[in-house]
Amino acid sequence: MSTASILPTAARGKRIPTIRRLGAWLASRASDPKAGLWLVTGFAAVHAVLWTLILVNLKTGQDVHMDVAEAFAWGQKFLLGYGKHPPLSGWVAGVWFMLFPVTDWATYALAMATLGCGLVICWWLALRVVDRRRAFFVVVMLALYPIFNFKGFKYNPDLLQLVTLPLVVLAYLDAFEKRSIRSGVWLGLAGALALMTKYWVLTMIGAIGLAALIHPARLQFLRSPAPWVAIATLVVAMLPHLMWLKQVDFVPLTYAGDTYSLTDRAMIDDLALGYVKHNLALLALPVVLGAIALGWRPLRLTPFPALARGASSGVNMSQALNVWVIQAVVAIGPPLGALIFHVYIKTDWGISLFFLMPLALIAIPAVRVRKIALLNLTVTWLVISLVVLAASPKIVAHEMNEKRTAGATYRARSELARELTEAWHTRFYSRWPVVAAYTDTGQPVTFYSPDHPAPLTPDEPWSSGLTSLDDAKRSGFIGICEVGDWKLEKCEAWMKAHAANAERMVMTTRRYFLGYPGPATAWNIFIVPPAK
Repeated sequence: MSTASILPTAARGKRIPTIRRLGAWLASRASDPKAGLWLVTGFAAVHAVLWTLILVNLKTGQDVHMDVAEAFAWGQKFLLGYGKHPPLSGWVAGVWFMLFPVTDWATYALAMATLGCGLVICWWLALRVVDRRRAFFVVVMLALYPIFNFKGFKYNPDLLQLVTLPLVVLAYLDAFEKRSIRSGVWLGLAGALALMTKYWVLTMIGAIGLAALIHPARLQFLRSPAPWVAIATLVVAMLPHLMWLKQVDFVPLTYAGDTYSLTDRAMIDDLALGYVKHNLALLALPVVLGAIALGWRPLRLTPFPALARGASSGVNMSQALNVWVIQAVVAIGPPLGALIFHVYIKTDWGISLFFLMPLALIAIPAVRVRKIALLNLTVTWLVISLVVLAASPKIVAHEMNEKRTAGATYRARSELARELTEAWHTRFYSRWPVVAAYTDTGQPVTFYSPDHPAPLTPDEPWSSGLTSLDDAKRSGFIGICEVGDWKLEKCEAWMKAHAANAERMVMTTRRYFLGYPGPATAWNIFIVPPAK
């Protein structure tokens, strides 16, 4: 037999064990109690860094989203509430920008750091339900979920819930298992932290309550001190914020009622259906890729059977039941509630409600997670991330060519902020204190101006508390109305009422990127001097 005839076989024989050894190494690290935490933390950190770089590339040529700029503005003052929402997202942004510069890349790093923390917490949560191998598989599935990458670019209360809601579920599973006073205290504190993020988390808290009542072991849990200590702790922790709510006449509830109540039956139905389709589409990617990783046999034509009969020692069935009920309630409840109570339901509200879906699927006892499956899915995540990173400059160039005049995305509000800051300094030789404009303009101007003026929204009944009309008139302000905007007439009416003696001017801004001109936007400017 010739040497040439046996080399390919030998090469293949060496290659297959190499892949197997790599898969076995990853599985052993994921299963090791000490190495597992380092593996997950390192994975979350690499994910955050990679996707920060990707988002910086993809969003080049755009200003930051107004939600991000709004969180930054809230963080300039540590209040007990900010009109529309509880304060935690503003507090986090305030601390973050004490440590990092006020730049676009820092906002994407904040979003990815938030999601990286969420991944680690979801791993701790998964360990309450499944074995360590399955728990790491869940984490990688989440990293492939678009909310944790592409769509996670804007830091806001919805995104921060991917930290606080996993904490609530983790604390509940801990309390359900231990049924102690200490576990009840932790559950109450986690619930308060979540409520300080956004009142929408009542959906998850309600689902947890239903899970506790439905579970076969409900009597053991309800007879223990844990749930009652949790309720008492939550109420005590929320007292300062509840007092603030009373002081501002429950403004956030007014905001919700004014903004999200609907009477058009057809629109309500369409929005609810769109919410369901949107979230199913987002879940499709991690679920499909996870299924492929479970069944794919490297260098073999026949796949592994991903399902098997019989119980699995890698699943805690009691806790899995909790997860299944919670996920089912938060999946079905919101669209059903929107239909019943005639509520405008936004697709973004689903961002925080489906982080349990990968765990709910992997906790099915029939699912078998082999060692090689971890490697399959991790390599899939890495390849996708690196390909998107490499392609991101071409993607942004294509988008600039095709969409640079679409919507408000490419309007040069950052340039406007810098020009207006210079205009104020030239006239008054002082810091620019207040900008009066609608949210889509005023918040980015606050972010990009070196003076970071406090935003004041015309005719807004749910004031953020960062400033007031009286303060603005005393300190002086610059009012901005966008020419061509559907709110122009309303904006100019407000300026006529409150800036009648202002200096008026018109500014036009346009951004150029990669040789492509963005939209030219005209702004009516009203400069009100400080009161004498």
